[in-house]
Amino acid sequence: MDSIRDIIVIGGSEGSFGPLRAILTGLPKDIPAAILIVMHTGPSSPRLLASIFNTWSTLPVAYGKDGDRVQHGHVYVAPPDKHLEVVEPGVIHLSDGPKVKFSRPAADRLFETAASVFGNRVISLILSGNDGDGAEGANAVRMSGGLSLVQDPGNAVVPSMPIKAIEHDHPECLVRTTALVEVLMHAVGAVR
Repeated sequence: MDSIRDIIVIGGSEGSFGPLRAILTGLPKDIPAAILIVMHTGPSSPRLLASIFNTWSTLPVAYGKDGDRVQHGHVYVAPPDKHLEVVEPGVIHLSDGPKVKFSRPAADRLFETAASVFGNRVISLILSGNDGDGAEGANAVRMSGGLSLVQDPGNAVVPSMPIKAIEHDHPECLVRTTALVEVLMHAVGAVR
């Protein structure tokens, strides 16, 4: 029997606005999954990402808050200077822990904690960005039986994050920007 995959974790940095816009405008409001997003932002970044993403999305988008239960049909964004993590029994925890690969929030922290809590239910996606954040977390997702996806580096504005993930993780699939929504829908079993 195929695994139910209903937790989508996404990490990105420079150049990932385009792919995120494609994803958020393309996913239907009845998608049977929760989406958690880490975008690299500075500690003094204005808290605008969630409202920008909300204008693109048919799903409600908000910054994750300590104690929020991860629910299908919702998008949770890491706030500036906080790691977005998942703890048992599937609730959000914001952490001031040390930076990971010079980043807080870091995709690695989200991916690793989601894999620890949700196991094979997790789909990780690494988008355009600079540095290697997300590679170790994507590997944790794969090791727990989840699915690891990476934006095709040839299609990424800044290919460093996808390339590092490919080198470290050997993902199941490289995805072009134009196919992101279709691949995510297929991965959660909601093929249109």
